[in-house]
Amino acid sequence: MTTTAAPTRAQALADLVDVLGPGGSAAHEIGLDDDLTDHGLDSVRLMALLERWRAAGWPVEFAQVAVEPTLRGCLRALGVAT
Repeated sequence: MTTTAAPTRAQALADLVDVLGPGGSAAHEIGLDDDLTDHGLDSVRLMALLERWRAAGWPVEFAQVAVEPTLRGCLRALGVAT
């Protein structure tokens, strides 16, 4: 994905679901404060997600998300209001 648009909650969630893959959770199953590791996010998938966001022009570091592995934490790291 290549974009210069600001990140949105919808796009961040869509990217997360895509990275989780076929065995992961659907968007409607992921709550704002759910631990994403319970939905299948591991360190490899997290790196893939961060690379996708960086390619979109959304700079975010592993530690920013790892400290709070929730959708809310991801959005906070991206600067998106929840």
